[in-house]
Amino acid sequence: MEVAMTMCCNGKGCDGGGAAVTNEDEGQPHDTKISDSEADPRRMFTLKTLINVYKEAILDGDVKTISEVESMISIVENEKNELAQKLSTFSAEINSGKEKYIRLQADFDNFRKRSEKERLTIRSDAKGEVIESLLPMVDSFERAKQQVMPETEKEKMIDTSYQGIYKQFVEILRSLRVAAVPTVGKPFDPSVHEAIGREESQEYREGIVIQEFRRGFIIGDRLIRPAMVKVSTGPGKRKPTVATEKSTTAAGLDDR
Repeated sequence: MEVAMTMCCNGKGCDGGGAAVTNEDEGQPHDTKISDSEADPRRMFTLKTLINVYKEAILDGDVKTISEVESMISIVENEKNELAQKLSTFSAEINSGKEKYIRLQADFDNFRKRSEKERLTIRSDAKGEVIESLLPMVDSFERAKQQVMPETEKEKMIDTSYQGIYKQFVEILRSLRVAAVPTVGKPFDPSVHEAIGREESQEYREGIVIQEFRRGFIIGDRLIRPAMVKVSTGPGKRKPTVATEKSTTAAGLDDR
């Protein structure tokens, strides 16, 4: 269907069934006939030209042209709404994508931190197990140091030799951050001490470790083996002077 818009443009002559309208954007006259194909909002009419035609139709009282222009405006408005809806949808999808990316990045960071923590834990556990398996050697060296009393020159040479080996062994343990648990003279701590006896003491108040039976060791902040100790119950009735048993120092492991 083809609809003709007949206008008298500000006193200009009309040519029967058609009229000439000046396109203000292009400065050239053109035939203002609107067909179904031209009614498509994507046609080359500029919005300003469409408004001018609409104004002229109102001034001329051209109901048909007014209706046609309003229909075109309605189509443009509908397309504008559709585009706005699409833009809103795209914006929502972009925001959703950003949120997913942020969540994935946070999940990856958490995974990386967990992996690093697990790696350090596994390494620490492995180190602890190896060191724990070597502690009986420390106990043997300590017993030998307390019990062996070299007398001859040959015995003294042997004692010096194994003591040198023990010193090297201790230095390796210290390089791995292994240290002996403080005992005698320290308050009893159930997290690092294992009490196997309690006894009155004139020298130490109640709750203080007075004797060590087996050394305990820690690596960093981790306990490898608790120390077996005897704990003071405080001073009882004073008795004749008796020497209080104390443990010997493990070649440098007490120095933390």
